[in-house]
Amino acid sequence: MKTRVTEILGTEYPIIQGGMAWVAEHHLAAAVSNAGGLGIIGAASAPAEVVREEIRKCKELTDKPFGVNIMLLNPNAEEVARIVVEEGVKVVTTGAGDPAKFMPMWKEAGVKVFPVVASVALAKLMERAGADGIIAEGMESGGHIGHTTTFALVPQVVDAVHVPVVAAGGIADGRGFAAAFMLGAEAVQMGTRFVAAKESIVHPNFKEKIFKAKDIDSTVTGMSTGHPVRCLRNKMSKEYLRLEKEGADFMELEKLTLGSLRKAVIDGDVSNGTLMAGQIAGLVKKEMSCREIIEEIMGQAETLLGEKR
Repeated sequence: MKTRVTEILGTEYPIIQGGMAWVAEHHLAAAVSNAGGLGIIGAASAPAEVVREEIRKCKELTDKPFGVNIMLLNPNAEEVARIVVEEGVKVVTTGAGDPAKFMPMWKEAGVKVFPVVASVALAKLMERAGADGIIAEGMESGGHIGHTTTFALVPQVVDAVHVPVVAAGGIADGRGFAAAFMLGAEAVQMGTRFVAAKESIVHPNFKEKIFKAKDIDSTVTGMSTGHPVRCLRNKMSKEYLRLEKEGADFMELEKLTLGSLRKAVIDGDVSNGTLMAGQIAGLVKKEMSCREIIEEIMGQAETLLGEKR
């Protein structure tokens, strides 16, 4: 299936893996790229040289295109932005900030830039800054979220910009893929589905929580701080929400979540860790390889959209 996004990215399929902190490392990124999608290394707050090493390890596992996700508010964002160019990475996705100051450097190096946005206003701003495409992420997604649903956000962003739009948030199968395309998207980005992939380094305890999740098992913490995060309900999230309700200040809440994503992903602490996952977790029932995931989704989507392989 060819779209403007596959042409820009050089991928076989219009599927992008989310750049999830602690989760999106070289094994997962390479597996997604080898399966025909676009794998992403999540730079998050990792030291810049660690990101460089992740890029080099990914190159050892795949000769397909892959990208790096850069959180622009992190102190090391500028160094990571340069490393992307130095290492010849051809795609960057961005979040938490404005990539405009890096655009000239990236454009000169031929880097394609797809910012993640949660509003039409931000989508327009990113297009003016020189973005090659826009990832419109609805609040159904796991991790840091905006306030508009994917179903409402995507068509409004599509109407507002001229560059291709990628739909993200609440997509886990061919039905979600087909729905996104009917809304005007030309690709999808998925996070939760790949968290549970065979190649994902996520602890089995975390994956099992996703497999057992029901439709109502996610919640949103941090609404009072202006930094809402969607995760699966557990002991930590319940305590966080209790403190929020009682009017706890930002620092008290931050103490509760400090290192909590690593606890969940690496240590498998599903009681005290932050189990970042989207509302779509209830559709993910078993561990599959990235290739199996992508082929299943594309098969379902092509049938629904009337495409032929």
